[in-house]
Amino acid sequence: MIRLAIALAIGAGLAGPHAARAAEPSHPSAPHPSTPHPSTPTPAQPSLPAPARPAPVPFAAELAAQPLPPARTAWTAMSEQAAWAALATATPATRQATRWRYAVALIARDRAGEALGVLDVMAADDTGLAKVAAWRRARGVALGRLGRTDPAIAALDDPALATDPETCLWRMRILAEAGRAAPALGVLGCAMPALNARGAKARRPFILAAARAAIDAGRPGPARDWLDRIPATDAAAALLHGEADRALGAAATSRRWFDLAARTGDPEQRAAATLGTIETDLAARTLAPPAAARRLAALLFRWRGGMVERRGLTLAMSLATRRGDEPALLAAAAALLRYGNVGADAAPLSATVQAHLVALVAPQSTMPLGTAAGLLWDYRDLMPTGADGDRVVWMLADRLQQAGLYRRAAELLERRLSTTQRDVEQGPLSIRVATLRILAGAPDAAVRVLRETAMIPYPDGIQDERRRLQAVALELLGRHAEAVATLADIRDATPIRAEFDWHARDWSGLAASGTALLPAPGARGGLSAEGQAIVLRQAIAHAMLGQEAALARLNRRYARAFAALPTAPVFAMLTAPVGGFDPARLDSAMTALSAAGPAGAIGDLLTAGQAARTSTRLD
Repeated sequence: MIRLAIALAIGAGLAGPHAARAAEPSHPSAPHPSTPHPSTPTPAQPSLPAPARPAPVPFAAELAAQPLPPARTAWTAMSEQAAWAALATATPATRQATRWRYAVALIARDRAGEALGVLDVMAADDTGLAKVAAWRRARGVALGRLGRTDPAIAALDDPALATDPETCLWRMRILAEAGRAAPALGVLGCAMPALNARGAKARRPFILAAARAAIDAGRPGPARDWLDRIPATDAAAALLHGEADRALGAAATSRRWFDLAARTGDPEQRAAATLGTIETDLAARTLAPPAAARRLAALLFRWRGGMVERRGLTLAMSLATRRGDEPALLAAAAALLRYGNVGADAAPLSATVQAHLVALVAPQSTMPLGTAAGLLWDYRDLMPTGADGDRVVWMLADRLQQAGLYRRAAELLERRLSTTQRDVEQGPLSIRVATLRILAGAPDAAVRVLRETAMIPYPDGIQDERRRLQAVALELLGRHAEAVATLADIRDATPIRAEFDWHARDWSGLAASGTALLPAPGARGGLSAEGQAIVLRQAIAHAMLGQEAALARLNRRYARAFAALPTAPVFAMLTAPVGGFDPARLDSAMTALSAAGPAGAIGDLLTAGQAARTSTRLD
């Protein structure tokens, strides 16, 4: 490309000075007889305007006026020396035509990258070329030889090229080499005149492309007819012969063709022959899938890139599916998506991978949690996005939480929280993260998460839940006054306040806050477990404070309700006169209390958080 740039620079920059020097008059030693001497005065002559020169015709118009060259003259070769000489001596009037001949010559010598560079330079100087059929055909061919299928087909999509045999031939080859068999075979009839106009050597790549398309389209018989036009010793043709015979059920013949390609081909063809033999043996059932997977893994370890790796990875996916090997399937599919240049197959393949990633963490999945989490991390770039991606993350977090891995679940969701747009959607996610942090014994991290996401105007329900969690975290951190203050703006905060007072052993606070929660003694069905816990906690608070009058009121109000309950002895002991209260029996009384408290889930979270904090400190 450096040499190309120099050549184009020569064509663009040096032609002007050469032309200018050629137009300058010579410098004779004596003046011309018809030229007056400088010292001789001459009468003034009226100046006449120079005759107007016709504007040069743009090269786009010149090229468009020429008929499309047929196959024999479409791509005329030129030596490098001749090309440089032509570019160096080109004038502004001939520069574009010189570049055009050079681009055509580069295509003839299969130097598509350089040809594309020349064509683009031409279009930069003359934008009208983008509408000229000949220029579009040349650019489409160059793009196709570089493997840029979609831009190549777009360049060849021109009404003037629709029935041009040379264009049809190249379109067939480009489509066939990209694996688009049906459209490739669809233009084969149009391409036949251009194919027949070529010599045997020039026909070879197009015949191979036609055979490739026929095999991919499930027509191995016509493919063999095409391949019979190429010598049997040709390794590329031998590979296609092997595929065609395998499709026809001739396994023994297919193996012989692959053996020939393995002996005579280049490294890529030898790798393709090995792959073809594996596929043939699998189809003939002479090779078991596990052994085929091992041979295929050895091949893919040695060979990377191109259609061989793509076909090998596709086969690896198929074998992994048959074995139910999720890690192997995901590894092959991910390699195809990341490096395989799968083109139009990318969308369905990506959907397949995402479906398998979702299945890893679905509730019915039998894969060990550690393996599933590791696979999701390895293939996180292939995860679904948007709502589907959130669903995968939440399902994995659910499984981690069920396994008691609260810290891992919190870290997973917190990463998601950091990438979520700062709006109300952060509310439910921040609540989940804070809850998991509390369960993991890290209330300080819960407070941090809630404060970092506090600047958004959440709905009242979400705002209240966030304050409840922050109050729980502060209570667990021993900051009782802050926790109680956080509850000030929450509706129905009294049960939570009583729960905090109970856990903090704040007997005076509990005596004040718990009074409003006392249940009616004659409730239908008797006292619930929660009602019993409220009354007994209130009795403990009054007993610890020595408030005999309050204890007597509790006894009068609830003695009949407790009479038939298993907790009756505890109630009687707690509400007895203070002089008969035995502090040594307090522990047994508290043990007898129901786990149910007035704060419900918040109380459970507070208890679990305390246990986690204790466990963390012991660790």
